[in-house]
Amino acid sequence: MSGGGQDDARRKSGLEAVSSVLSDVLQDAGVTDHVKRVRVLELWPEIVGEQVARVTRARSVDESTLIVEVRNSAWLMELNMLKGDIIGRANARLDDVSIEKIVFVLAETE
Repeated sequence: MSGGGQDDARRKSGLEAVSSVLSDVLQDAGVTDHVKRVRVLELWPEIVGEQVARVTRARSVDESTLIVEVRNSAWLMELNMLKGDIIGRANARLDDVSIEKIVFVLAETE
């Protein structure tokens, strides 16, 4: 027997899955795409690889722009030359949204 009967019972009792309610709330608030884009922060090490991940930190997403901190100016220059490739790899990992721009900034020293 399929789980359809359970879904019907939930609807009749006024209960909905939390994921469904959350999706509706995010959509109504207009932040669904932003939430999807922010996933790039978690995926950053997989997108750029271990070596680049050690010298960078994906800091935030502003609209469709990814902000990435870089440890030193040599890496910053190198990564600026690879922007197109990195954007392509990031977008291949995101669902239904895209990163249009990456801004590399020099990390503040402690």
